[in-house]
Parts: sequence; structure tokens; C-alpha cells
Amino acid sequence: MIAFDSGVDSDVPVTTVATDNKAAAAEAAERMADEVGGTGKVALVVHDQTSRSGIDRRDGFREWMQQNAPGITVLEPQYGGGDQLESANITKSIIQANPDLKGIYAANEGSAIGVIKGAQESGKQGITIVGFDSGKAQIDAIESGLMAGAVTQDPVDMGRQLVDSALKAIDGQQLPETIDTNFYWYDKNNVGDPKIQAVLYD
Repeated sequence: MIAFDSGVDSDVPVTTVATDNKAAAAEAAERMADEVGGTGKVALVVHDQTSRSGIDRRDGFREWMQQNAPGITVLEPQYGGGDQLESANITKSIIQANPDLKGIYAANEGSAIGVIKGAQESGKQGITIVGFDSGKAQIDAIESGLMAGAVTQDPVDMGRQLVDSALKAIDGQQLPETIDTNFYWYDKNNVGDPKIQAVLYD
């Protein structure tokens, strides 16, 4: 058995082919820190606290901030289940409770769309939003300036490495515990790049 994408806490899969979500979240944190000028208060809206992807995308962001951005205060993560409506409501509550908020990081597509909607509905201007994954709503938000940018996985690389790993496993070859796949930061400056377009989904 080969696992891919989010991964599972089990010894059954011979390997897991997945994005290094902690490294990808650290990339999002670094971009957020640049966008807000290294100071201020930022929030997290995460899809869940039990899946491997949710844990790593949360912890990778927080750890990078803790180690590299002492001027930024990271609020306690809020969990919206990846549901757009719930994430929008959470976002409005965060903004209301923190009028000095400078940024929000959304850890998957559903969270990101909800955060965008919540920020719009709150009427608050100037909040930097950084997302994860892609999809038409995020791409449109980046192109229109509602979102600063996002980290996308590389589904093409993931699929290629998944099939390659399966063939090696069938052939009896030893595989590493995990196989990292690519991720990319995209924003309005590079969203039209063919390399980025190839890994976005809408």
C-alpha cells in the first residue's frame, strides 16, 4: 500500500508520497511576515487539528514565525473544518475581537475561500490574506488583490512520484518512509507563469 497527499499515522503504507506541509506552511509564514512588515498580529484559520495536513500546515506556520519573526504575534489557531461558511464566520469573529489584526493565514482551499468572504463581509480593509492550495476563487482573489498569495501543491509531481513508488514497491525495492513532492508560492506577479499554471486547479 502506498499512501499519498495527507498521509496517515500507520505502519501499513510502505511509503507516503506527499507535500512537505510543514515546509510549505513555513513558506506561507515567510511571505506573510514580508507582507505585514515583520510586526503586528496575525491569525490562522485551519481546516482541522487531527489530519496530518492540518497539523503540519498549522505547526509549520507557527514554528517559522516563532523562530524568525519576533515582532509578529500569532493568535491561537481557529478550526473551521475546511467549511467556507464556518471559516467566514470564524474570520468575522477574529476581526471583531482584534481590530488591530494585520493578517490571516488560511490552511486549505475551503478555509481560504471562507476567510476571503469573512474579511469582505466584515468591511475591514487592509488585512493581508495568505492561503494554501488553489482553485478558481483563490486565483481570482489573488488576481484582484483580495489575497496576497498562496502556496500550491504540485498534483502532477505527486501523481508521478506515486506511480513511480508503486512500481518500485511491486518490484521489491526499498522505499523511504516519506517522499516529498513539490510546492510553489504564487501571487499576482507569477500566477500567469506556465510552470505555476501547470499545477493550479480551478
